[in-house]
Amino acid sequence: MEERSKSTDVELIDAFVKDFSTLKNEIGRVIVGQDEIIEKVLISIFSRGHCLLVGVPGLAKTLLVNTISQILQLSFRRIQFTPDLMPS
Repeated sequence: MEERSKSTDVELIDAFVKDFSTLKNEIGRVIVGQDEIIEKVLISIFSRGHCLLVGVPGLAKTLLVNTISQILQLSFRRIQFTPDLMPS
């Protein structure tokens, strides 16, 4: 019985790795040249963590998160931290 559950676990891990790779490739078709950040954002999602994307305008941060949310069929909301929204 233990041998069967080990093979089932291995099969599940193999399937996850395949799906993760497919997911990264699909996102990479929209977001070009950002493989490392794509992987890190996906890891934060799958580990049920949080991720804060910080950078200058034009790095496709919003497009990245929107693309991931569409592919994973998740909801997407954007919060923009500007000086007028910060506590005084």
